[in-house]
Amino acid sequence: MALSETTEYDKIEVVGIYKAVQVRKATVIKKDGVELTRSFHRYVLHPDSDISGQPAEVTAVCNAVWTDTVKTAWKSRPSTFPQ
Repeated sequence: MALSETTEYDKIEVVGIYKAVQVRKATVIKKDGVELTRSFHRYVLHPDSDISGQPAEVTAVCNAVWTDTVKTAWKSRPSTFPQ
């Protein structure tokens, strides 16, 4: 009887005019190779987020969509504009 736990970043979405990156992280528990449970955690990254601790696929998406134009627009957005 072997239990294992793995993490999958199974959904990465780019939304909004400031190119927010929404990430869904799945934690999968398996027993003898058969999935027992899967739980999810979601979070959002904005152009001023520190992405140094993110997995490679998330970092690649952020670097692709967060151009200098997007970063400048994010910094100069109205303070009343929702993130």
